[in-house]
Amino acid sequence: MEIRLGLNSMQKFVAISLIVWLLIFLLTSVRSSAQEPYIYPAKGQSQAQQDKDRYECHTWAAQQTGFDPSNPQSSNAAASRQYQPSQPHVVKGAARGAALGAVGGAIAGDAGKGAGAGAAMGGLAGGFRRRDERRQQANAEASDTSAAASNQRTSYNRAMGACLQGRGYTVN
Repeated sequence: MEIRLGLNSMQKFVAISLIVWLLIFLLTSVRSSAQEPYIYPAKGQSQAQQDKDRYECHTWAAQQTGFDPSNPQSSNAAASRQYQPSQPHVVKGAARGAALGAVGGAIAGDAGKGAGAGAAMGGLAGGFRRRDERRQQANAEASDTSAAASNQRTSYNRAMGACLQGRGYTVN
């Protein structure tokens, strides 16, 4: 027995896209949860002793590495940056657009109208260019921040593991 779903190509594309995004999400969440160490009390430590040791090792590891996973750090550079409109892109775009519009307008018989329309379109294009540059810059900064945080977490986990191993725990 064959079941046919009446899906058009757009619906198929959306369905496949959702499946791909779901797989990416699942793979990244599995990878990030695998970074946490497993700690086993190898010498029969009581729960109270385990809590004390974990707290003291956490404090020590945070001091050694400068990273504290219980205190999420915000990016000071991103937070301190405020929006500052970039006039050069808009002005340059408007000037280019006005020049091209004046030429096109002169051909059509009204250079002034052409220059005005060209300036508006050129300014808009310059604004889009600046927006795209800011997005690229923000993406690069986010990537750098993410890599640094991952390195810090790895260092923290190693320090935490070393401390706990020194206190008689098995760490994997």
